[in-house]
Amino acid sequence: AESGISSAMKFSGKQSGIVQLPKLNRQAILKVISKTVLSLSLLAIATSSFKVPHAQAKAVAAAAAPVEHLHVGQKIANFLRSFGLPDVAVLAIISALPVVELRGGVPVGLWMGLPLTTVLPACVLGNMAPIIPLLFLLRNERLKKLMSPILNRAEKKSASLGVVSVEKQWASLAAFVGIPLPGTGAWTGAMGAFLLGMPTAVALSSIFTGVCSAGIIVSAITMAGKKGGLAALAALAIFTGKEFFSGKSKQDFLEADPYWDQKTVPTNTYKNKAPFTGKVISTKRIVGPQATGETCHIVIDHEGKFPYWEGQSWGVAPPGTREKDGKPHSVRLYSIASSRYGDDMTGNTGSLCVRRATYWCPELKADDPAKKGICSNFLCDTQPGSKVMMTGPAGKAMLLPEEDPTTDYIMVATGTGIAPYRGFVRRLFTEDTPAGAAYKGQAWLFLGVANSDALLYDDEWQKVKDEYPENFRLDYALSREQENKKGGKMYIQDKVEEYSDEIFNKLENGAHIYFCGLKGMMPGIQDMLKGVCESKGVDYDEFIKGLQSKKQWHVEVY
Repeated sequence: AESGISSAMKFSGKQSGIVQLPKLNRQAILKVISKTVLSLSLLAIATSSFKVPHAQAKAVAAAAAPVEHLHVGQKIANFLRSFGLPDVAVLAIISALPVVELRGGVPVGLWMGLPLTTVLPACVLGNMAPIIPLLFLLRNERLKKLMSPILNRAEKKSASLGVVSVEKQWASLAAFVGIPLPGTGAWTGAMGAFLLGMPTAVALSSIFTGVCSAGIIVSAITMAGKKGGLAALAALAIFTGKEFFSGKSKQDFLEADPYWDQKTVPTNTYKNKAPFTGKVISTKRIVGPQATGETCHIVIDHEGKFPYWEGQSWGVAPPGTREKDGKPHSVRLYSIASSRYGDDMTGNTGSLCVRRATYWCPELKADDPAKKGICSNFLCDTQPGSKVMMTGPAGKAMLLPEEDPTTDYIMVATGTGIAPYRGFVRRLFTEDTPAGAAYKGQAWLFLGVANSDALLYDDEWQKVKDEYPENFRLDYALSREQENKKGGKMYIQDKVEEYSDEIFNKLENGAHIYFCGLKGMMPGIQDMLKGVCESKGVDYDEFIKGLQSKKQWHVEVY
């Protein structure tokens, strides 16, 4: 499983017990600093613009409309005051609490009679105080397990942040933290940033900006009602939204001329002796707790220097040497799990889908670390900033023939063999590409995994299915949850067999069929097609030869 095209975030981040922080390049550092300075400037402007005389603060607070969590905040404030704590300290503590946070602290501060020039800085600092240690504590495996219910909720809340460029993640996270709605805020934002694998410095800068923005919005609502809140919200939208309205809106800048011409497909740009060094943007576990094993989606920055096409593979050379002879580890191939534009659609990234290879020892009754997959474990353990030595791109067997936009594609996968098809589907349906604009055929995806928790990219498939019901079909084979027509386990070949006549007819009419994943599925597939051929009086060997000669038969199994 290590050597084939096993290919699409867990963030374990442990190496010799030392937490490794990602190294940001000079440009990224300057961006973080500039955005942080801008946030501080906005905070200073807000505190001066909304300056209220100290004597009038209580009157203003009393007249202000109540905001979410105000009653709870007042109770906590009175409780903390009973210990003789200064009001500023009480305010900072309230703002540090989850759920209450700054959005509950600002109204309480005004209710306490403090001037806004004191309230805002105290609330911002209080809200940020637990976030820095939280981002580091979440790296602890025991704490992660303990907090798993909270992390799961945070993951759902922050799912909209997505796997995009760092700049867009920064803007999304700042807006997520900055808009004072239920379920958002610095605590949830920190957990979301952790789950997305954002670089720590970038995450902190973004959360700080969001906290400052939330303070300004809540202050505006408290001081000037809904109109003030809307004005502050509009300013936040302009500040964060520029990241989404800059750059190209279409994915058409990495195309051949014409787009379907395969004469310029890049191959072996980087070889074993001179590999390319990519940098990991994010690594995320993408299967549920009951999945058989761990599968990760890994996004790698190649700076636009490592172009590839959908259906190709990257070689990965894991660090270190072999124990038996001291030579460097050999290169492992992984199908690329993104379109040529990458998940961020900039053309600067590519993604891999990797299952962590482990060996269960029946004598030890545990995983034997001496027999674990070298490369898959390396990739699944990467964190933002990790360097990956890469070769390729390799292969032309799995390319999409796009000259005829009415061509049907039948895609059959087991497990991480889904990787190339994610690139296909994104190119045809998700991204604004010339191929997608022209496509009028039907793409039919079959995926075989053990159970529902092991499904890969299901949310993406369901979205495409809803948006393109006539052009995209989806069928799953869940071996531990479904039965085939004979009462046995439902394997991928059994699911394909349910549509054998329809598939045969599609192939006769020019459809292309793809197989990627474990080679064990192929005998069942071939037997199924052989049976259909016999029932129709067609010679099976000649039928397959015909598909191969017309390049309709694409196989990449391991």
